[in-house]
Amino acid sequence: MTRRGRTPSGMMPWLMLSLLIVGLDQLTKLMVVNRFAYGESLEITGFFNLVYVLNTGAAFSFLSDAGGWQRWFFVALALGITGFLVVMLRKGHQQPLFATSASLIIGGAIGNLIDRLATGAVVDFIDLHVAGWHWPAFNIADSAITVGAVLFILDEFRRVKREAPK
Repeated sequence: MTRRGRTPSGMMPWLMLSLLIVGLDQLTKLMVVNRFAYGESLEITGFFNLVYVLNTGAAFSFLSDAGGWQRWFFVALALGITGFLVVMLRKGHQQPLFATSASLIIGGAIGNLIDRLATGAVVDFIDLHVAGWHWPAFNIADSAITVGAVLFILDEFRRVKREAPK
């Protein structure tokens, strides 16, 4: 049993996973910022480039041209989602699939939150492309959020199936 305000010890591995995601995200972004000029691109393979771009919006540059208010909207959204998921993780840390998904989303949200607070934009650098079509550039935090969301949906489908009347 835990007292109010204390983190259950079972949460620690999951919070460490979130911290690992934040660290990898920030390290890779720092490497890109220090080695590339803004807008510079380096071809790695026929389908993968490293590029240095800034995104003031969300996924797929959603709201990137909204005039500046979106920075604080996405800061508040990241803080709200992170807080909610930490509470949920406190309750569900013994469920590995859910805890993994929550940890990945928390780590990704905090990684991008750091960028927004520091510079007002998120550093993106992974550019996947095929036949001249480029997926919007993204980063480690975005990848963690996406994988976490997929795992969350999978966990929910499994939960519903387990609870379905037989």
